[in-house]
Amino acid sequence: MASLWTFIIIGAVIYLFWLNRKVAEAANAHAKRQSEQLQVQLMSVACIKRRFGLLKSGKPGIKSEFIFEFSSDGESVYQGVLFMENEMLKSVVVPPHKI
Repeated sequence: MASLWTFIIIGAVIYLFWLNRKVAEAANAHAKRQSEQLQVQLMSVACIKRRFGLLKSGKPGIKSEFIFEFSSDGESVYQGVLFMENEMLKSVVVPPHKI
């Protein structure tokens, strides 16, 4: 019985790691797409907040906030924020920047 619980716990840890990686890859793709739309250079993407909970759809999932840095002129750096639920982009906050 103890070995069954061990397999369940290990399986859950592997699944959560895999799900976190999927969310991070989706955030990177969303940040690249946002940078292309703004016609700026993407510098980096990082997770600043991640939590488990009920999504707006009523299903359990991961709510995340990712910060992405971009540059419009090669010298100044600006930060935008991606708000995500699992792999879906819910909203984006982009500061005013020079083009």
